Amino acid sequence: MNKKRVHTPEGVRDVYGTEYGQRSKLKAKLNKVFASYGYEGIRTPGFEFFDVFNSEKGTVSAREMFKFFDREGNTLVLRPDVTPSIARCIAKYFNEENMGIRLSYAGNVFLNNSSYQLKLKETCQLGAELVNDASVQADTESIAMAIDCFLAAGLTDFRLSIGEVEFFNGLTQTIKDEEVKTQLRELILNKNYFGLMEYVETLDLSDKIKDVFLHFNELNGDVAILDQAEAMVENEQSKKAIKRLRDVYDILKLYGKEQYVSFDLGMLNKHNYYTGIIFKGYTYGTGDAVLKGGRYDNLIEQFGKKAPSVGFAIVLDELMMALSRQGIHMEADHMDTMIIYKEATMKDAILRAEELRKEGKKVILERKNDLCSKSDYERFAKEHRLGGILYFI
Repeated sequence: MNKKRVHTPEGVRDVYGTEYGQRSKLKAKLNKVFASYGYEGIRTPGFEFFDVFNSEKGTVSAREMFKFFDREGNTLVLRPDVTPSIARCIAKYFNEENMGIRLSYAGNVFLNNSSYQLKLKETCQLGAELVNDASVQADTESIAMAIDCFLAAGLTDFRLSIGEVEFFNGLTQTIKDEEVKTQLRELILNKNYFGLMEYVETLDLSDKIKDVFLHFNELNGDVAILDQAEAMVENEQSKKAIKRLRDVYDILKLYGKEQYVSFDLGMLNKHNYYTGIIFKGYTYGTGDAVLKGGRYDNLIEQFGKKAPSVGFAIVLDELMMALSRQGIHMEADHMDTMIIYKEATMKDAILRAEELRKEGKKVILERKNDLCSKSDYERFAKEHRLGGILYFI
């Protein structure tokens, strides 16, 4: 037997049994939250043309995509990010719509990460997008819904950290060299603050702006950090970003959810399509943000429709890991009864199974296996959390 046939490639895995049931239940809880805010489901293909995700759209780099070709020679990629797919759909199906469009989704994404990163290359994401709304109210709705998703999942100890891309853009508006801006972004994204300090000293920037960059890692905390940040900047672009964050906080108080958020003026996102508010959701038991989102006002326009938008995605695998490590119970579908029968009792067993199914019960009808003892069936029932066993033997 070729043992390689039973193994999965690096970075992907099988999901079955109790974990599969837990994932299904968790998805249902999150989808219920989306529906409660008026979001309708949408499903996009698992692979699309490369141009949907190329670098001009601001998504992941080409080397992180799984690429292949169709029969006509077109370059296709496994979907590395759902948001550009949603943007394409909006431009295609909702081009003339001016009212708010609320869409939610669940789907797998594929990233060709380096093996040393020890991350899954295929993960499941659930998310929501609010399109055709440039308001701070839309930003806040997205953040409030993200918080409700965490609460619905069973988390109690978590934090949504909120930043603003325009705060960084305001600091760099006098820099004409795009390579310099890119280098600054990379240093901040990698949290290489010592490297940031050294690099900033080589740039032709005012002492005021240099001082902000030198304290970038300190610009996070509760709402009071916004006052500190505002005192450090002079440009209107950064000041407007701070005001936007204040407005979000004030509206969050109307939702009664302000206690779940903090602010991080040093936050950036690797996806370049974000244009305003950005946010990430953190909890214990995972090494990365469980939720990421923000405002992207220019992305859909690249597909042919000008439509300011905001949304977020939850990495289901990370969320389940956090719930497990925190000891939070995760519900899963289970069978109510297993009926064990012999050939001689098959008729009675089937009739009983059908009666139970008509009552809405989930029933396993299992022919007696001579290799299995009663203790084997009881072990199976315990592992799969069966309600009970009926013996027709």
